[in-house]
Amino acid sequence: MNIGEKLKNLRYQKNLTQEELGERTDLSKGYISQLERNLSSPSMETFLNILDVLGVEPSEFFNEKLYQARIHYPIEEQTLYDEYDEGYIINWLVPDSNELEMEPVVITLRKGCKYKSFAPSSSETFAYVKKGSITLNIGKDTYTAKEGECFYFKANESHQFSNQTNQDAEVLIVATESYL
Repeated sequence: MNIGEKLKNLRYQKNLTQEELGERTDLSKGYISQLERNLSSPSMETFLNILDVLGVEPSEFFNEKLYQARIHYPIEEQTLYDEYDEGYIINWLVPDSNELEMEPVVITLRKGCKYKSFAPSSSETFAYVKKGSITLNIGKDTYTAKEGECFYFKANESHQFSNQTNQDAEVLIVATESYL
């Protein structure tokens, strides 16, 4: 069991920096860093205080089954939404992905159609064009990627994907946070 890595992952889940966790536990940022890299071992009192701040009971922390991520998602668990009137089909590849850190989907855009517009957020987005050509409007800028090319961007401006060609296009999108 990698205690330091578990502490680091819990801190990330709580959106805390090492400095913030240190302030809440009366520990230094450097000491938190040493704990996360397994360079130091906390006293029982310190360890329990850290878990309390992170909102985790010791029994939960040491329960390996709670920390085993699911790995395989069979095709029959995918969810397909055919929004024909809107001009796209969206295939959610991982059920309940909106509860995870990333949301992977495959979107098929009919010729000349757009996928919905998104407001600025703190998410990061990766989009790989599987078929055809996809245009990304982000802020005032426009980018086009063809089959085999990709986009990677911080979604800190309004953005939208579209298919400005006369044939259907398909794009794999993986976004962090609750994006899609």
